[in-house]
Amino acid sequence: MTTPQFVENLQLLFPELESIPHHDSLQRLLATIDVRQIEQAHIELIRRLIRNKKFYRYLINHSYPIAIDGTQKFKRDEIWSEECSGRTVGKGDKAKPQYFVYTLETTLSFHNGMVIPFMSEFLEYTKGDTAEKKEDCETKAFKRLAIRLKKEFKRLRVTLLLDGLYPSGPIMEICRKNKWDFMIVLQDQSLPSVWEEFYSLAKLQSKNTASMKWGDREQEFEWVNEIEYYYGQNQKKKIVIHMVTCQEQWQEVEQASGEIINKTSNHAWISCKPFTKNNLHERCNLTARYRWGIENNILIEKHHGYQYEHCFSYNWKAMKGYHYLMHLAHLLNVLTEYSEKLSGYIKKNGIRNLIQFVFITLTGPWLDGDIEEQATTPCQLRLM
Repeated sequence: MTTPQFVENLQLLFPELESIPHHDSLQRLLATIDVRQIEQAHIELIRRLIRNKKFYRYLINHSYPIAIDGTQKFKRDEIWSEECSGRTVGKGDKAKPQYFVYTLETTLSFHNGMVIPFMSEFLEYTKGDTAEKKEDCETKAFKRLAIRLKKEFKRLRVTLLLDGLYPSGPIMEICRKNKWDFMIVLQDQSLPSVWEEFYSLAKLQSKNTASMKWGDREQEFEWVNEIEYYYGQNQKKKIVIHMVTCQEQWQEVEQASGEIINKTSNHAWISCKPFTKNNLHERCNLTARYRWGIENNILIEKHHGYQYEHCFSYNWKAMKGYHYLMHLAHLLNVLTEYSEKLSGYIKKNGIRNLIQFVFITLTGPWLDGDIEEQATTPCQLRLM
């Protein structure tokens, strides 16, 4: 990227560019500026796309599906910043401290497979209860993230897609207060009183069942609405929720033997809106099931070239700055991948070949002076 031809081509696109900054220069810059403004630029871009209704065709009931999940960035055996989270690994004489960076990520996870990286909330030791020596945790980070999300998108219709860590009274209370819909994974050992109510009421509501076929899967749904869940000190608080289970089966070809084997899986979710036969497919298959999008998004950023787990700087602020830049780059790549003009090329040749094509174009003497005029001409983003 420091070759003269590359710089010359970039200057055709960005005339104000004087030179390519060295990595050390970028690190020093990120260590001194307010890196939150990088994420704010990311948020403003998404806000503009939402305002221009670029995602409108992918919505369910006009609601934006936002998935939330936590993940570790990297770990070290020595503490390098006071914000690091800590834990003890090993037992007995082999026990030793370990320090790590953990983030709570959000994405827009649409049912067409498009996943847009969104906001990040870093867990920091200084945001925990230092007097009681209690670490910051994912639940506390969620509360901070919820405040930010509501502040940035006050009137946006949102459906939160949450995993098995989040079925709790305080979390659902936050969603209700913010007027957010939610679909939360309910594990077998979570909320025993809700499971007990579900099994008891299901016997009285035998009509609340449905069978359907989704792709190659045969599904059996059963749901119960209006379950009262009590929580808080002395169980004084109450929230009414709705619960659905899904048992499904399908067939797969085993790679080793080539035999066809039967597969099964069970799922359960709780919701703030009641279930009916008419909304089961939309709420469960097209909304809740696409929470996998954020997990796939994190894997892509970790293993497919975005260097999510790399420590670019031991300065905490600069480290966060690199993280926000990575998310911004991923957002632009996703929009490119799903744009109407390039989606056909990507389907035929793959995203890596597109990146290679762009790289070859920018490092060779192929561009002419007219590219500046073309680059500044207003264009419209159309998503597939």
